[in-house]
Amino acid sequence: MTVAVPVPVRTLGVLGGMGPAATAEFLRLLAARVPAVDDQHHPRIVMLSDPSVPDRSAALTEGGPSPLPALREGLATLTRWGADLLAVPCNTAHVYLDRFRAELPVPLVHIVDATLRAAMARSPEGGWLAATAGTVASGLYQRRAAELGYRLMLPGAAAQGPIHRAAVLVKAGRTDEAGQVLASALGPLWREAALPVITACTELPLAYTAALLPRNATVSSLDALASACVDALYATRAPRTTPDLLAAA
Repeated sequence: MTVAVPVPVRTLGVLGGMGPAATAEFLRLLAARVPAVDDQHHPRIVMLSDPSVPDRSAALTEGGPSPLPALREGLATLTRWGADLLAVPCNTAHVYLDRFRAELPVPLVHIVDATLRAAMARSPEGGWLAATAGTVASGLYQRRAAELGYRLMLPGAAAQGPIHRAAVLVKAGRTDEAGQVLASALGPLWREAALPVITACTELPLAYTAALLPRNATVSSLDALASACVDALYATRAPRTTPDLLAAA
């Protein structure tokens, strides 16, 4: 028996390291979501994991070094390596990516668009924005949500501080502690409005999972980006007929 399995149409270039744990989780989610039955049906990926990119939130809120040159060079390197589709599993980085996105020679799968469209499908009535201080201050999600007509609720200062801290703790390898901090911040939000939490920092899905919070009460930006990349990678190539290896197993 044979089955028709789609094959990827592009090479994905991933600029990661912001942070490393989030990048690893993105690659895991990507592999879990591709319609593959063997190695050959997975996409070709070239990755540059560069944790030396200056802190995005610090640049936005404290006047720290700009990450823009490193981001520009990282994406240029990936295209030289053969990438014809790009992804950056870091939400705050997109504040800077938007400044030169139109100059990129190949398409970028935009994490904000992917996440908000996933949120609209999951919870048309709206959602809570859980993000770094830099992402919130930039208005990155708020502007796009307004364009889409989507209700996006922002945590007050009492919750925003712990949410940002949870992301920092994941970067430090203290994921269990991050989960506790995040859970303490989200409880009051849910009591105010029972809406899903949009984890619009790529560390926060890891903290959310560690906290054992309800899976149906969140929209993960990592998961949304992985799913959008899969859609783009397998968009137009006709399926290839292959033996049904799973049925034979």
